[in-house]
Amino acid sequence: MNAKIIKCSRADLQTLQEISIETFNDTFKEQNSPENMQAYLERAFNSKQLEKELSNVSSEFFFVYFNEELAGFLKVNINDAQSEKMGDESLEVERIYIKNKFQKHGLGKYLLNKAMEIALGHNKKKVWLGVWEKNENAIAFYKKMGFVQTGVHSFYMGDEEQIDFIMTKSMIL
Repeated sequence: MNAKIIKCSRADLQTLQEISIETFNDTFKEQNSPENMQAYLERAFNSKQLEKELSNVSSEFFFVYFNEELAGFLKVNINDAQSEKMGDESLEVERIYIKNKFQKHGLGKYLLNKAMEIALGHNKKKVWLGVWEKNENAIAFYKKMGFVQTGVHSFYMGDEEQIDFIMTKSMIL
């Protein structure tokens, strides 16, 4: 596979914003109202919000390139940056998105393995993520990668409450 992962910095803000909006919109626009999509995109991916996230020492963003072209990204959180209180022994995969034209090339697995590597580097005992209960392809992928559902939490798409499955993978061998 001709892929590489590069850590993002604050200088990558505009590119991160563009790929965040593109991949999120492509993934979820068919199942959500345009108003709720727009509200979420404006809240989650505005420049000020992304700059805050990029500046947080407990969060890291990574771009994945395939044949020298930006194909997707990963965001991981530890400590207080986690979106749920999962404890100091956990790492959260908050975002993992691949552009449509690069899907089915193993890049999701490549990024998820990067998250596992980061978790081990921080001596974390588990990796967790939230995935929309209606995102069957992603759920199947995470199960294949060894994640199991351990709970649920609410996710707000605009004014609509949706349910995310919390899926966890133990890092203890």
